Amino acid sequence: MKSITINGSKRESVGKKATKALRNAGEVPCVLYGGDKPVHFSAPELAFSKLVYTANAHTVVIATDNGEKYDAVMQDIQFHPVTDRILHVDFYQLFEDKPVTMNIPVRLTGNSPGVRNGGRLLFRKRKLAIKAIPSKLPDFFDVDISKLKIGMLVAVEELKNEDFTILHPDSQVVVQVKTARAAIVEEEEEEEGVEGAEATAEGGDAPAATDAEAAPAQE
Repeated sequence: MKSITINGSKRESVGKKATKALRNAGEVPCVLYGGDKPVHFSAPELAFSKLVYTANAHTVVIATDNGEKYDAVMQDIQFHPVTDRILHVDFYQLFEDKPVTMNIPVRLTGNSPGVRNGGRLLFRKRKLAIKAIPSKLPDFFDVDISKLKIGMLVAVEELKNEDFTILHPDSQVVVQVKTARAAIVEEEEEEEGVEGAEATAEGGDAPAATDAEAAPAQE
């Protein structure tokens, strides 16, 4: 999984007054959990743009001004209710032998024949929560929809992998194609209908005559 480096400054004071001063200076107060003790630091708000304003999942390298570095993932983020400015970020420290839970985005590939025939593509789960050690975290779940016809779906069970555990039921639908009012009949059904007509034209079983047709004419 790709990683983003955030350069921060250790902060000694964590009171409301110090926190307000940091925000007024364009800094975001942060806390790193998961280690021996919480690490309090701050970083410029712009440093979080590639981490927050993206659909991709990333791990983080937190580099503080005293030369320390920590591998982490973002755990929680708070925004201002009016301005949407970042108010606070919580991180969780990563250890190579310790599993971590992350939401991984789902990426669709290919073109669905069901959609081409008028069906509706329903993208039910755009992210999936998984549990894995850091080195096994995938960047995406790539889901191929090139074989999805009308009425077909892809569920979590089809995406299972030995490298991680998906924290959703196996039956959870990720993407499916449903019938729409204007949906065209599937190509296979059309071909079967044509083949049946051709068989009759070439000498296949003719339909049984009705009683009226079979009876001799009465004079």
